[in-house]
Amino acid sequence: MKDLQRGYLLTEQANPNSHNLDLRSPLELVDLFVQEDAKTIAAITQAREELAETISQTAAALRKGGRLFYIGAGTSGRLGVLDAAECPPTFCTPPEQVQGIIAGGAGALVRSSEDLEDRPDDGASAIAHHQITSQDVVIGITAGGTTPYVHGALQAARQRGATTVFIACVPKDQVTAEVDIDIRLLVGAEILAGSTRLKAGTVTKLALNIISTGTMVQLGKVYGNRMVDVAVTNTKLHDRALRILCDLTDLTREDAGYLLERSDRNVKLALLMHWTGLGKDAGDRLLSKHQGNLRIAMQEISK
Repeated sequence: MKDLQRGYLLTEQANPNSHNLDLRSPLELVDLFVQEDAKTIAAITQAREELAETISQTAAALRKGGRLFYIGAGTSGRLGVLDAAECPPTFCTPPEQVQGIIAGGAGALVRSSEDLEDRPDDGASAIAHHQITSQDVVIGITAGGTTPYVHGALQAARQRGATTVFIACVPKDQVTAEVDIDIRLLVGAEILAGSTRLKAGTVTKLALNIISTGTMVQLGKVYGNRMVDVAVTNTKLHDRALRILCDLTDLTREDAGYLLERSDRNVKLALLMHWTGLGKDAGDRLLSKHQGNLRIAMQEISK
Protein backbone atom coordinates (compact mmCIF):
# COMPACT_ATOMS: atom_id res chain seq x y z
CA MET A 1 0.00 0.00 0.00
CA LYS A 2 1.03 3.61 -0.52
CA ASP A 3 1.50 6.08 2.32
CA LEU A 4 -1.25 7.76 4.32
CA GLN A 5 -1.85 10.39 1.61
CA ARG A 6 -4.84 8.62 0.05
CA GLY A 7 -6.13 11.21 -2.39
CA TYR A 8 -4.97 8.99 -5.26
CA LEU A 9 -7.64 6.41 -4.39
CA LEU A 10 -10.66 6.21 -6.67
CA THR A 11 -12.97 6.34 -3.65
CA GLU A 12 -11.41 9.63 -2.46
CA GLN A 13 -11.54 11.54 -5.74
CA ALA A 14 -14.02 14.31 -6.56
CA ASN A 15 -16.85 13.39 -8.91
CA PRO A 16 -17.08 15.86 -11.85
CA ASN A 17 -20.79 15.11 -12.20
CA SER A 18 -21.52 16.58 -8.76
CA HIS A 19 -19.19 19.57 -8.62
CA ASN A 20 -22.16 21.90 -7.92
CA LEU A 21 -23.89 19.53 -5.50
CA ASP A 22 -24.78 22.26 -3.01
CA LEU A 23 -26.60 24.25 -5.69
CA ARG A 24 -28.96 21.48 -6.81
CA SER A 25 -32.66 21.25 -6.06
CA PRO A 26 -34.05 18.20 -4.24
CA LEU A 27 -35.31 16.73 -7.51
CA GLU A 28 -31.95 17.32 -9.19
CA LEU A 29 -30.26 15.62 -6.25
CA VAL A 30 -32.47 12.55 -6.61
CA ASP A 31 -31.84 12.40 -10.37
CA LEU A 32 -28.10 12.59 -9.79
CA PHE A 33 -28.22 9.76 -7.25
CA VAL A 34 -30.19 7.62 -9.69
CA GLN A 35 -27.66 8.34 -12.43
CA GLU A 36 -24.68 7.50 -10.25
CA ASP A 37 -26.18 4.47 -8.48
CA ALA A 38 -26.85 2.86 -11.86
CA LYS A 39 -23.09 2.30 -12.03
CA THR A 40 -23.31 -0.27 -9.24
CA ILE A 41 -24.91 -2.86 -11.54
CA ALA A 42 -22.15 -2.44 -14.12
CA ALA A 43 -19.55 -2.90 -11.36
CA ILE A 44 -21.21 -6.12 -10.19
CA THR A 45 -21.27 -7.38 -13.78
CA GLN A 46 -17.54 -6.79 -14.15
CA ALA A 47 -16.89 -8.84 -10.99
CA ARG A 48 -19.27 -11.69 -11.90
CA GLU A 49 -16.58 -14.39 -12.21
CA GLU A 50 -14.96 -13.53 -8.90
CA LEU A 51 -18.34 -13.46 -7.18
CA ALA A 52 -19.24 -16.85 -8.65
CA GLU A 53 -15.93 -18.31 -7.47
CA THR A 54 -16.58 -16.93 -3.98
CA ILE A 55 -19.97 -18.65 -3.92
CA SER A 56 -18.42 -21.95 -5.00
CA GLN A 57 -15.59 -21.79 -2.48
CA THR A 58 -17.86 -20.72 0.36
CA ALA A 59 -20.47 -23.39 -0.31
CA ALA A 60 -17.75 -26.04 -0.41
CA ALA A 61 -16.34 -24.82 2.91
CA LEU A 62 -19.71 -24.73 4.65
CA ARG A 63 -20.58 -28.23 3.41
CA LYS A 64 -17.50 -29.47 5.25
CA GLY A 65 -18.40 -27.72 8.48
CA GLY A 66 -16.51 -24.50 7.83
CA ARG A 67 -17.74 -20.99 8.53
CA LEU A 68 -18.01 -17.70 6.63
CA PHE A 69 -16.66 -14.53 8.21
CA TYR A 70 -17.05 -10.96 7.00
CA ILE A 71 -14.59 -8.51 8.52
CA GLY A 72 -14.36 -4.76 8.14
CA ALA A 73 -14.41 -1.36 9.82
CA GLY A 74 -16.96 1.44 9.71
CA THR A 75 -19.58 1.15 6.98
CA SER A 76 -17.88 -1.90 5.49
CA GLY A 77 -17.94 -3.69 8.82
CA ARG A 78 -21.58 -2.80 9.42
CA LEU A 79 -22.59 -4.19 6.04
CA GLY A 80 -20.86 -7.48 6.83
CA VAL A 81 -22.55 -7.75 10.22
CA LEU A 82 -25.92 -6.97 8.62
CA ASP A 83 -25.58 -9.66 5.98
CA ALA A 84 -24.46 -12.24 8.54
CA ALA A 85 -27.33 -11.35 10.88
CA GLU A 86 -29.88 -11.93 8.10
CA CYS A 87 -28.78 -15.52 7.42
CA PRO A 88 -30.37 -17.27 10.45
CA PRO A 89 -33.93 -15.93 9.89
CA THR A 90 -33.75 -16.28 6.11
CA PHE A 91 -32.01 -19.64 5.82
CA CYS A 92 -32.27 -21.10 9.33
CA THR A 93 -28.49 -21.24 9.64
CA PRO A 94 -26.87 -21.54 13.07
CA PRO A 95 -25.58 -18.11 14.19
CA GLU A 96 -21.98 -19.32 14.17
CA GLN A 97 -22.04 -20.43 10.51
CA VAL A 98 -21.99 -16.91 9.04
CA GLN A 99 -20.50 -14.18 11.23
CA GLY A 100 -19.70 -10.51 10.89
CA ILE A 101 -16.69 -8.98 12.63
CA ILE A 102 -16.41 -5.20 12.93
CA ALA A 103 -13.54 -3.18 14.33
CA GLY A 104 -14.62 -1.97 17.75
CA GLY A 105 -17.17 -4.74 18.28
CA ALA A 106 -20.92 -4.31 18.77
CA GLY A 107 -20.59 -0.70 19.92
CA ALA A 108 -19.22 0.28 16.52
CA LEU A 109 -22.54 -0.66 14.92
CA VAL A 110 -24.27 2.41 16.32
CA ARG A 111 -21.50 4.94 16.81
CA SER A 112 -18.44 5.95 14.85
CA SER A 113 -15.23 4.13 15.70
CA GLU A 114 -13.30 4.68 12.49
CA ASP A 115 -10.06 5.29 14.40
CA LEU A 116 -9.96 1.58 15.18
CA GLU A 117 -9.49 0.70 11.50
CA ASP A 118 -5.83 1.75 11.69
CA ARG A 119 -4.81 -1.21 13.87
CA PRO A 120 -3.73 -4.26 11.84
CA ASP A 121 -2.92 -6.17 15.02
CA ASP A 122 -6.55 -5.87 16.11
CA GLY A 123 -7.62 -7.52 12.87
CA ALA A 124 -5.18 -10.35 13.45
CA SER A 125 -6.40 -10.69 17.03
CA ALA A 126 -10.00 -11.00 15.81
CA ILE A 127 -8.98 -13.91 13.59
CA ALA A 128 -7.29 -15.62 16.54
CA HIS A 129 -10.26 -14.91 18.84
CA HIS A 130 -12.67 -16.65 16.45
CA GLN A 131 -10.25 -19.57 16.08
CA ILE A 132 -10.39 -19.41 12.31
CA THR A 133 -9.00 -22.48 10.55
CA SER A 134 -8.30 -23.82 7.07
CA GLN A 135 -11.96 -24.87 6.83
CA ASP A 136 -13.21 -21.27 7.01
CA VAL A 137 -13.72 -18.45 4.50
CA VAL A 138 -12.80 -14.89 5.48
CA ILE A 139 -14.04 -11.97 3.38
CA GLY A 140 -12.29 -8.68 4.09
CA ILE A 141 -14.34 -5.61 3.14
CA THR A 142 -12.77 -2.18 2.68
CA ALA A 143 -14.16 0.33 0.20
CA GLY A 144 -10.91 2.24 -0.18
CA GLY A 145 -8.86 -0.92 0.04
CA THR A 146 -6.30 0.37 2.51
CA THR A 147 -7.87 -0.39 5.91
CA PRO A 148 -5.05 -1.82 8.07
CA TYR A 149 -7.51 -3.69 10.31
CA VAL A 150 -8.76 -5.68 7.31
CA HIS A 151 -5.30 -6.33 5.87
CA GLY A 152 -4.09 -7.55 9.25
CA ALA A 153 -7.05 -9.89 9.51
CA LEU A 154 -6.60 -11.29 6.01
CA GLN A 155 -2.90 -11.88 6.53
CA ALA A 156 -3.60 -13.75 9.75
CA ALA A 157 -6.36 -15.77 8.11
CA ARG A 158 -4.04 -16.78 5.26
CA GLN A 159 -1.45 -17.93 7.76
CA ARG A 160 -4.10 -20.20 9.26
CA GLY A 161 -4.94 -21.64 5.85
CA ALA A 162 -8.38 -20.05 5.50
CA THR A 163 -9.79 -19.14 2.09
CA THR A 164 -9.46 -15.36 1.83
CA VAL A 165 -11.50 -12.91 -0.24
CA PHE A 166 -10.90 -9.17 -0.65
CA ILE A 167 -13.70 -6.74 -1.56
CA ALA A 168 -12.71 -3.19 -2.44
CA CYS A 169 -13.90 -0.35 -4.66
CA VAL A 170 -10.50 0.67 -5.99
CA PRO A 171 -8.51 -0.89 -8.86
CA LYS A 172 -5.72 -3.36 -8.18
CA ASP A 173 -3.03 -0.94 -9.35
CA GLN A 174 -3.98 1.42 -6.52
CA VAL A 175 -4.09 -1.16 -3.71
CA THR A 176 -2.86 -4.75 -3.82
CA ALA A 177 -3.96 -7.67 -1.68
CA GLU A 178 -2.56 -11.18 -1.30
CA VAL A 179 -5.76 -13.21 -1.21
CA ASP A 180 -7.35 -16.19 -2.93
CA ILE A 181 -10.13 -14.17 -4.58
CA ASP A 182 -9.81 -10.46 -5.30
CA ILE A 183 -13.13 -8.68 -5.95
CA ARG A 184 -13.02 -5.10 -7.23
CA LEU A 185 -16.30 -3.18 -7.43
CA LEU A 186 -15.41 -0.08 -9.40
CA VAL A 187 -18.24 2.43 -9.13
CA GLY A 188 -16.13 5.56 -9.46
CA ALA A 189 -15.94 8.66 -7.31
CA GLU A 190 -18.78 9.37 -4.89
CA ILE A 191 -21.30 12.20 -5.31
CA LEU A 192 -20.06 13.46 -1.95
CA ALA A 193 -16.30 13.06 -2.27
CA GLY A 194 -14.97 10.29 -0.04
CA SER A 195 -18.36 9.27 1.40
CA THR A 196 -18.14 5.56 0.69
CA ARG A 197 -21.40 4.82 2.49
CA LEU A 198 -22.98 5.88 -0.84
CA LYS A 199 -22.20 4.03 -4.10
CA ALA A 200 -19.43 1.97 -2.56
CA GLY A 201 -21.72 0.91 0.27
CA THR A 202 -24.55 0.11 -2.14
CA VAL A 203 -22.41 -2.03 -4.44
CA THR A 204 -20.88 -3.82 -1.46
CA LYS A 205 -24.35 -4.66 -0.12
CA LEU A 206 -25.28 -6.02 -3.55
CA ALA A 207 -22.16 -8.18 -3.60
CA LEU A 208 -22.78 -9.58 -0.12
CA ASN A 209 -26.40 -10.31 -1.03
CA ILE A 210 -25.18 -12.30 -4.02
CA ILE A 211 -22.49 -14.18 -2.08
CA SER A 212 -24.64 -15.22 0.88
CA THR A 213 -27.79 -16.00 -1.09
CA GLY A 214 -25.86 -17.80 -3.82
CA THR A 215 -24.06 -19.87 -1.21
CA MET A 216 -27.31 -20.85 0.48
CA VAL A 217 -28.84 -21.82 -2.87
CA GLN A 218 -25.84 -24.08 -3.48
CA LEU A 219 -26.36 -25.62 -0.03
CA GLY A 220 -29.95 -26.59 -0.88
CA LYS A 221 -31.63 -24.05 1.38
CA VAL A 222 -33.83 -22.91 -1.49
CA TYR A 223 -36.37 -24.89 -3.52
CA GLY A 224 -37.19 -23.20 -6.80
CA ASN A 225 -37.13 -19.60 -5.66
CA ARG A 226 -38.68 -20.22 -2.24
CA MET A 227 -36.84 -19.93 1.08
CA VAL A 228 -37.85 -23.36 2.31
CA ASP A 229 -35.43 -23.12 5.25
CA VAL A 230 -37.08 -19.97 6.60
CA ALA A 231 -37.09 -19.78 10.40
CA VAL A 232 -40.73 -19.51 11.53
CA THR A 233 -40.13 -17.17 14.45
CA ASN A 234 -42.84 -14.50 14.14
CA THR A 235 -46.24 -13.82 12.59
CA LYS A 236 -44.84 -12.56 9.29
CA LEU A 237 -42.61 -15.58 8.82
CA HIS A 238 -45.38 -17.95 9.86
CA ASP A 239 -47.56 -16.44 7.17
CA ARG A 240 -44.74 -16.77 4.64
CA ALA A 241 -44.28 -20.43 5.57
CA LEU A 242 -47.97 -21.12 5.05
CA ARG A 243 -47.94 -19.34 1.69
CA ILE A 244 -44.96 -21.38 0.54
CA LEU A 245 -46.71 -24.61 1.48
CA CYS A 246 -49.96 -23.57 -0.21
CA ASP A 247 -48.18 -22.37 -3.35
CA LEU A 248 -46.10 -25.53 -3.75
CA THR A 249 -48.87 -27.99 -2.87
CA ASP A 250 -52.63 -28.32 -3.28
CA LEU A 251 -53.22 -27.76 0.44
CA THR A 252 -55.64 -25.28 1.93
CA ARG A 253 -54.20 -22.77 4.37
CA GLU A 254 -55.77 -24.69 7.26
CA ASP A 255 -54.26 -28.00 6.15
CA ALA A 256 -50.92 -26.29 5.50
CA GLY A 257 -50.97 -25.02 9.07
CA TYR A 258 -51.60 -28.50 10.40
CA LEU A 259 -48.76 -29.91 8.29
CA LEU A 260 -46.43 -27.15 9.44
CA GLU A 261 -47.06 -27.98 13.09
CA ARG A 262 -46.55 -31.71 12.46
CA SER A 263 -43.14 -30.91 10.99
CA ASP A 264 -42.17 -28.74 13.98
CA ARG A 265 -42.51 -25.64 11.78
CA ASN A 266 -39.91 -26.91 9.32
CA VAL A 267 -41.14 -25.93 5.84
CA LYS A 268 -38.67 -28.15 4.00
CA LEU A 269 -39.59 -31.17 6.09
CA ALA A 270 -43.30 -30.39 5.73
CA LEU A 271 -42.99 -30.42 1.94
CA LEU A 272 -41.09 -33.70 1.98
CA MET A 273 -43.69 -35.29 4.26
CA HIS A 274 -46.55 -34.11 2.04
CA TRP A 275 -44.96 -35.16 -1.25
CA THR A 276 -43.67 -38.55 -0.11
CA GLY A 277 -46.00 -39.64 2.71
CA LEU A 278 -43.00 -40.07 5.01
CA GLY A 279 -43.38 -39.46 8.71
CA LYS A 280 -41.46 -36.72 10.49
CA ASP A 281 -38.60 -38.93 11.72
CA ALA A 282 -38.14 -40.70 8.38
CA GLY A 283 -38.23 -37.38 6.56
CA ASP A 284 -35.66 -35.94 8.95
CA ARG A 285 -33.34 -38.86 8.30
CA LEU A 286 -33.67 -38.54 4.54
CA LEU A 287 -32.95 -34.81 4.59
CA SER A 288 -29.97 -35.33 6.89
CA LYS A 289 -28.62 -37.96 4.51
CA HIS A 290 -28.56 -35.34 1.76
CA GLN A 291 -27.33 -32.43 3.91
CA GLY A 292 -30.77 -30.84 3.91
CA ASN A 293 -31.15 -30.69 0.13
CA LEU A 294 -34.88 -31.18 -0.53
CA ARG A 295 -34.56 -31.61 -4.29
CA ILE A 296 -31.94 -34.36 -4.00
CA ALA A 297 -33.97 -36.08 -1.27
CA MET A 298 -37.00 -36.06 -3.59
CA GLN A 299 -34.91 -37.48 -6.43
CA GLU A 300 -33.93 -40.44 -4.25
CA ILE A 301 -37.58 -41.18 -3.46
CA SER A 302 -38.57 -40.99 -7.13
CA LYS A 303 -35.94 -43.51 -8.29
